[in-house]
Amino acid sequence: MKRSSGVLMHISSLFGDYSIGSFSEHAKYFIDFLSDCGFSYWQVLPFSMADAYNSPYKSYSAFGGNPYFVDLEALHQKGLLTKDELDAYRQHTPYSCEYDRLNKTRAEVLLKAANRAENRAEIEEFIRQNPYLEQFCRFMALKDVNEQKCWIDWEREEICSKRLFLWQFIQFEFFSQWKEIKSYANSKGIKIIGDLPFYVAYDSADVWANPELFLLDESGRPTHVAGVPPDYFTPDGQLWGNPLYDWNKMESEGFSWWQARIRHMLSLFDGVRIDHFRALSSYWMVPAESDTAREGIWGRGPGEKLVDKIKEIQGEKLVIAEDLGEITEDVTELLAHSGFPGMRVLQFGFLGEDDSTHLPHNYSENCVAYTGTHDNNTLLGYVWELSEAQRTRLFSYCGYVGTEWTEGCDSVIRALLASHASLAIFPIQDLLGFGRDTRMNVPGRAEGNWGFRLTKEQLDGIDREKYYNLNKLYKRI
Repeated sequence: MKRSSGVLMHISSLFGDYSIGSFSEHAKYFIDFLSDCGFSYWQVLPFSMADAYNSPYKSYSAFGGNPYFVDLEALHQKGLLTKDELDAYRQHTPYSCEYDRLNKTRAEVLLKAANRAENRAEIEEFIRQNPYLEQFCRFMALKDVNEQKCWIDWEREEICSKRLFLWQFIQFEFFSQWKEIKSYANSKGIKIIGDLPFYVAYDSADVWANPELFLLDESGRPTHVAGVPPDYFTPDGQLWGNPLYDWNKMESEGFSWWQARIRHMLSLFDGVRIDHFRALSSYWMVPAESDTAREGIWGRGPGEKLVDKIKEIQGEKLVIAEDLGEITEDVTELLAHSGFPGMRVLQFGFLGEDDSTHLPHNYSENCVAYTGTHDNNTLLGYVWELSEAQRTRLFSYCGYVGTEWTEGCDSVIRALLASHASLAIFPIQDLLGFGRDTRMNVPGRAEGNWGFRLTKEQLDGIDREKYYNLNKLYKRI
């Protein structure tokens, strides 16, 4: 990697008028902001559909795109929606995603647009050329006629042609609009990093269409599910509930599903972060009937065999390994074999007194350093919750001796930029100086996540010249 920096912000957090961020002109405005600040990367979260709790990490498909990101203004410009229809769907608040409203109304407005589309042959051909998208569209159309039940409980097998075309239309518009946004970003010197959740949901097109690739019993239900073992913070561990891969079967097929997934991701982005990378080496497998993750055992992942397949596909694109959590020697060896940069999170460096790998003086060149990720508190919120001794240590380490926490946070950002890490990434909340009420996700908490949005006025309040000069000073331009 060339020495550079970037910003972490999901599409949903973009400002706009229709309850959630989208592939709109506002995305291009944000790209202009990144360019003006001297940043080189925009990192996003998964583009897949979110679950009932609005998380994009447990989706109906590893390949399908989130309908909420389709820009309604672009559909209006195509003549597929009227001005009155647009006005009827304007948001009530600009400060958070209106998921309840989206869940009730977005499908109906997209159906109106789909019914007016005159390029049906072009849309259907696009879907035919993408077999995993075709599976996803069929899956969603079947969920529609089966009252959104899990696929294992479906009773009806006939597909409504109108609903099937709706999903085909959504995916065509999603990927067409994103192609334009990414092209604009690249023209401005901005590369985009996507995010690949390691597991898929049980109720997904991936499991429904490819049950042989997962650890399921004869009735089609999981024998074991994913999670992580108990630790200091979670005495019972974390029970995620995702079905586990049948790695023997996948290997016998040359990891074709995983290869298709990586190719798909790298066709959308200039790089990708592989979430929960450690599971490629060893993963926690919990009997499906268990109430907690305490009863799990370690299973062996595909290791170098799959990593080598990923490297063959990777080419010149960036692949980041999320190597956080309990990292054992086997994971360290696999990461070294891959050559992928790992992750360092500055917030983790000041929670104890040890010489943590997350302290900037220990960063290697081949890593991506963050003040925090989407699962962390904001930088200001983190500083607020530190003990006085921890806070003093943090600010002293970063060369700040004053009492203004905002200025102290600026010193933390400078310390990350000054570090040896080739790539430094900052959540947009940290550039804005926002507190914990704007954090994206609290792991283990079902409600109240994924809603953060910023306004154009807030983005314009960030001093672009300041960050351009910092990026130039620390040779990240």
